[in-house]
Amino acid sequence: MKKALITGITGQDGSYLAEFLLKKGYQVFGMTRRTSTPNYDRIKDIVDKITLVSGDLLDQHSMSYAIKEIQPDEVYNLAAQSFVPASWSQPVLTGEFTALGVTRILEALRLVRPEAKFYQASSSEMFGKVVETPQKETTPFYPRSPYGVAKVYGHWITVNYRESYDLFAVSGVLFNHESPRRGLEFVTRKISNAVARIKLKKQEKLKLGNLESKRDWGYAPDYVEAMWLMLQQDKAQDFVIATGKTWSVKQCAEMAFKAAGLNWQDYVEIDKQFMRPAEVDVLVGDASKAKKILKWEPKTSFEEMMKIMVEADLKREQNS
Repeated sequence: MKKALITGITGQDGSYLAEFLLKKGYQVFGMTRRTSTPNYDRIKDIVDKITLVSGDLLDQHSMSYAIKEIQPDEVYNLAAQSFVPASWSQPVLTGEFTALGVTRILEALRLVRPEAKFYQASSSEMFGKVVETPQKETTPFYPRSPYGVAKVYGHWITVNYRESYDLFAVSGVLFNHESPRRGLEFVTRKISNAVARIKLKKQEKLKLGNLESKRDWGYAPDYVEAMWLMLQQDKAQDFVIATGKTWSVKQCAEMAFKAAGLNWQDYVEIDKQFMRPAEVDVLVGDASKAKKILKWEPKTSFEEMMKIMVEADLKREQNS
């Protein structure tokens, strides 16, 4: 039975990846930070089928100890300070987790489990102020936030360890991917949750920032399969994972309100506090390498995804 260690298992991607690997017959270990009030909401249905271990990306010893004890075949680093706006107010902490945290895991692997395969969660935010469209594996990075900068470090340190120590270490440059398990601070979930609350008369308006901002949005359960596929290859290499289509925040709102039988224009207001200091206007990925080598394709359309999210939030809000 293969063993996989997932950092960030309580997050959106970690919870879907854990479910995916359990179905593949893996023994799944999840690393969690010790807190007085653990949040296992996203993994509540599988918490008795996985093994949780205590560890922290800020603490080198805990990483080395966990990897030495578990002896995993695959390690997926999905833990990070991943909310872009928060990286402006907490730039140093973002660097510690999202950049140096990657080095700590790689160093632990190099010392105690060099034969394990390693997956690093890179991000389309690394492209930032894009120098070409669509963005592919060879597109230069131009990050526009402390989060994007930290992710670039994490990406290149992974390449560095692969080339310097012959580790099987890969980065998946994932474009935005959403689901009902997305945090409420992210715009798609903020929209779907507000739609549900407005429909149920719990909320009157939805305040948003830049409506013209465009993203390549995919469905998280489709994307975790790509992470796994990268570690099943004979050769370690990096991949862009994306749908190749863009949608604006305005279109996202339009679609979500439509799923609940409402007109978005009656409820959406612009609020300048949600504008970023340095905006990333358009991100769209070219996943042709992943399609060719991994045989990966996104299965869920943007419209389907928004409908799934609105329906899940309606159900959640009705029961709360």
